[in-house]
Amino acid sequence: MKFKLDENIGQRGKQLFIDAGFDVSTVVEQKLTGAPDSELIMVCQQEKRCLVTLDLDFSNPLNYQPSPYSGIAVLRLPKQLN
Repeated sequence: MKFKLDENIGQRGKQLFIDAGFDVSTVVEQKLTGAPDSELIMVCQQEKRCLVTLDLDFSNPLNYQPSPYSGIAVLRLPKQLN
């Protein structure tokens, strides 16, 4: 499976995906930092990558219906990580 990690997913998160054997690309590596959500999701669609993000805007199916995309995973992390 191919993933695109949003700019809010750090290097440690990227390494977890790589260690699990996934094909990983990041918003930062592609110089898409600060790009509008519509541009980012279009790039993910073109590359057939599942977007992994903390951005709640992508969790609204009225704005981003899941069917045209390879996936949108919105992560919710605990307030304190141990």
